[in-house]
Amino acid sequence: MDETGGKTHEELIDELADLIVQSQRLVVFTGAGISTESGLPDFRGPDGLWTKVDPDDFTYQKFISDPEARKRLWQMQKTVGLAWSGVQPNPAHHAVAELEKLGKLDCVITQNVDGLHQKAGNSEDRVIQLHGNMQWAKCLTCGQRYRYEEVEKWVASGVEEPECVQCGGILKPDAVFFGEPMPVQETMEAEKRSRMCDLCIVVGSSLVVYPAALMPQYALNSGAKIVIINEGETGLDHAAHIRIWAKAGEIMSDVLQRVKKRLGAD
Repeated sequence: MDETGGKTHEELIDELADLIVQSQRLVVFTGAGISTESGLPDFRGPDGLWTKVDPDDFTYQKFISDPEARKRLWQMQKTVGLAWSGVQPNPAHHAVAELEKLGKLDCVITQNVDGLHQKAGNSEDRVIQLHGNMQWAKCLTCGQRYRYEEVEKWVASGVEEPECVQCGGILKPDAVFFGEPMPVQETMEAEKRSRMCDLCIVVGSSLVVYPAALMPQYALNSGAKIVIINEGETGLDHAAHIRIWAKAGEIMSDVLQRVKKRLGAD
């Protein structure tokens, strides 16, 4: 069977633009696939992060109990070239931010920890980050937060294991590690917004990481239309109103231009 239902990309993009214009409560749900076009590796792909580092180092228990694991994590910029602070948004992020400016976005719910939606121009209060934000590091003792780029400078100057300036406590990237609970407030807000939306666009997520991947399912169960833009298979392909097998950047840019045209906002 034709994966697009016999329709061309052009026709699917037109349909999606129409749905966005008609929508009263649009939620965009994003995963690692929207940020790979910014140069960030995904996690599970053939060249993903887990092929370069030990996933066990990203377990909460190992991080707090093993100084060597902490040192390895803070050295990632040198060992695998991963620098969170230098990454820039791509056209897909900018398109989502433009939807907010056009008054067509209720919120972004993201599995990503890169902060690229905010960098692209989305309001902080419109971005629900289910897995935290690697733009920050947080002291596990006193809660003091530091810009990740500041901590990176300490590491570049020779500090192997950064400590809190205030209390000397362990600093941890402000992202949710394996074995660490999801942030309660963000998770509850994401579920609420998902259940209230009338259109949910999934961009760059394979929908395999739970409980985050439940959000589009909540939207579907509440009667919303589901649109999926992703190169690989997802668990909700069978239920998608529109399914586009492609990278996010080009598709979202095309969708945005057609939305602006329909709204007279060119």
